[in-house]
Amino acid sequence: MEYIIIFLAVVLSLVGLLGAILPVLPGPPIGFLALLLLAFCTGNDVTTTQLVVAGVVALVITVLDYIAPIWFAKKTGGSKSGTWGATVGLVIGLFVGPIGIIAGPFLGAFIGELLADTPKEKAFGIACMTFMAFMLTTGMKLVYGIVLLVMVFREAWDIVFK
Repeated sequence: MEYIIIFLAVVLSLVGLLGAILPVLPGPPIGFLALLLLAFCTGNDVTTTQLVVAGVVALVITVLDYIAPIWFAKKTGGSKSGTWGATVGLVIGLFVGPIGIIAGPFLGAFIGELLADTPKEKAFGIACMTFMAFMLTTGMKLVYGIVLLVMVFREAWDIVFK
C-alpha cells in the first residue's frame, strides 16, 4: 500500500509543477498534497514544521495568484475586462505553445481594455502590469513546484531504498 502512496505522491508533485503554468490546475496545493501523502508513509523524514511551512507557502502563493493580477491592473487603472482578457488570453495561449503562454495574458489584457473603451496608451500600460503580475506569480509557483518536487523525490527515494 505504501508504494501506491509513494507513486501517487510522485505523480501529484509532477502535476503540481505542471500546475505552475497551467491555469486550470492549482499547482501549489497539489504539490503540497504530494508532500502530505508522504508524511503518512513509515520511515519518512517529513517534519511537522516542513508540512506547516509548505502548507502556508502554498496557501499564500495560491491567494497571490488570484489577487496579484487584479491588484496590478487596478493600480494602473485597469478594468475587469482587462483581467478577464488576460485570463482568456492565457487559456488560448496554452494551445499556441510557450510563446502563447507568455504573450496570451498580455494580448488578452490589452484587447480586454480596448473593449472597455480604454485609450490605447493606457490599455498598453495596464496590459504590461497584468503581464508582470502573471510572470511574478508564475515564477513563484514554478519555484515552489520545483522545491516540492525535489523534496518529494528525495523523500520517496529515502522511503523506498532505506
